[in-house]
Amino acid sequence: MLILGLDPSLSCTGWGVVRAVGARLIHIANGQVKTDAKAPIAERLHHLHDAIASVVATHQVDRAAAEEVFVNKNPQSTLKLAQARGVVLAACAASGLTVNEHAARKVKKAVVGTGAADKAQVQAMLKVLLPGAEVAGADAADALAVAIADAHLGRGM
Repeated sequence: MLILGLDPSLSCTGWGVVRAVGARLIHIANGQVKTDAKAPIAERLHHLHDAIASVVATHQVDRAAAEEVFVNKNPQSTLKLAQARGVVLAACAASGLTVNEHAARKVKKAVVGTGAADKAQVQAMLKVLLPGAEVAGADAADALAVAIADAHLGRGM
């Protein structure tokens, strides 16, 4: 089972692909899709859609998983996150993928063992769970964590 984990954001969406073979996880690929902050939002969303659709097509994933939306103190930031997330989910759905959604606390608990884990703890566990994986950045690491969590939490979906 190939699982695409996604950490949506308008500025930099992280993605990571893992293969789940029983309880064993194998790193396949990861990366980040950055958009130009000076470009119109429609162009940024289009770029994001096309990039995620390309990842899906390239890696022939079986399903996808994304972090659930959380509300920021800044309503504009929440709106931009929601738009980016919608485009990412739509790109997956257009490719026929099921998309599971997981709360950030559940992702951290599945990867580290506690929902209160910080980013450094999650990244340290990624090195244990996916030895030798070269991670493209913090957003890609978060996406890999989502894929790992889905492998544990989303079985059979």
